Formats: sequence, structure tokens, C-alpha cells
Amino acid sequence: MPRKRRFFLPDIPVHVVQRGRSRNPVFFDDEDYTAYLAWLSEASARYGCAVHTYVLMTNHVHILVTPADEHGLSQMMQYLGLRYVPYINHRYATSGSIWEGRFKASLIDSDDYLLACMRYIELNPVRANMVERVEDYRWSSYKNNALGQGEEWLQDHELYRALARTKDRRLQAYLALFDADFCGDTHSDIDKAWRTGTPLGGERFKAKIEKVLQRQVGQNRRGRPVITVGEQ
Repeated sequence: MPRKRRFFLPDIPVHVVQRGRSRNPVFFDDEDYTAYLAWLSEASARYGCAVHTYVLMTNHVHILVTPADEHGLSQMMQYLGLRYVPYINHRYATSGSIWEGRFKASLIDSDDYLLACMRYIELNPVRANMVERVEDYRWSSYKNNALGQGEEWLQDHELYRALARTKDRRLQAYLALFDADFCGDTHSDIDKAWRTGTPLGGERFKAKIEKVLQRQVGQNRRGRPVITVGEQ
């Protein structure tokens, strides 16, 4: 069965997920996480990909990135694979790919879903019961986006910058997003989108993509996500 064709467009954010083969670990100690992030930083700069958000889990990664052209994201991920996979095989005396096939990805309607997707990514360790509080997990962009502990290679999306005029107020506004609960449909929509590789957004977003590609694209449930405050 042929692979589903993927498409990336300039200046459209993409939620990328790559999982370990058979869901086996791809990170084993601090040096592995540090090495991966170093190569991610190099690759994003080399191929014009602005990384906004990431989390490195034990057996998979999530990255929210905006490529400058249609090829940059694939080139970035290839660069990472050509360095990180041999590194792991050499360090742990293994062989073959550590990844479960090619990475999964979905285009994100930034107006409706970008901030929700950032929070979805950074909350992964909490949902996985690895930590009780999102700030307790070391290997994510939360420390940059919410606490101001900058990683200079990360690039703020314009919607993140629009949260407030000053850095301090921006951090406060971003922190406040984590005080709210997702509508159940929002989490489900984000999850379905990356798993199936379909764009995530409203009708205008879908029409914009189809106009550029000059073909119809599949899409999951559409609509603006809802974040409700104070629900348990």
C-alpha cells in the first residue's frame, strides 16, 4: 500500500511526532537528551525551521515548528536522524533505526490551534504521569515559554508574542493557559490530527491549503478549540 502523501507549506506551523520503534525508548540518560537538542538546534537553523515548542519523552518526541519552505521540515528531520540514530547505536552497541518509520505530522491553523497545541505538547509528561507539575519536567520548552529560562535557538511564534507587550506579562499570560482545562474535543482533535497526518483547523484554513496545493485534503473535526476554566 503506497504511503500517504505529505505536504508542508511555507510559514504554516506543523506539529511533528516521532516515536521509538515498537514504542521502545530512544532516550536513556541526560547526555542523550542533550545531544538530541543540540542537533535539533543545528538542524532548525540550517534548514530554516523555527522551533516554537518541544517535549522529549522517553520513547517519542513532539515538536511544533514553522518551516520557511516546503522542504525544510523533512530536511531538518533527516539531519536529526542521520546524527542521532548512529549516536545511539554507537553508544549502546545496537543497530538499525530506533524510530517507528517516518515521523508523523499535521499542519496547524495557528489562529485557532497554535497555543492549544503548545500546551498539549508541554503537558505530555503530566498526562503520562511522569511528573505532577509541568514545570518539574526538564526536557521541554516549558521552561522557555512559561518561565523565561531562555533557550536562544527557540523562536517565538507571533501569536505567542501577541499574548502581551512585555516579556514578563507574556510569561504570565502563557502560564495562565495552564490554569485552564481543555475542552475534551480539543485534545482529541490535536491527537487525531498528528496520528492521521491531516490538517487541523477551520474551513478557511482547509480552503487555504487546498488552494495552494490545488487538490483536496483530508481533515478531522473542525472548529475553534474551547478552553474552559475551572473544570475538573
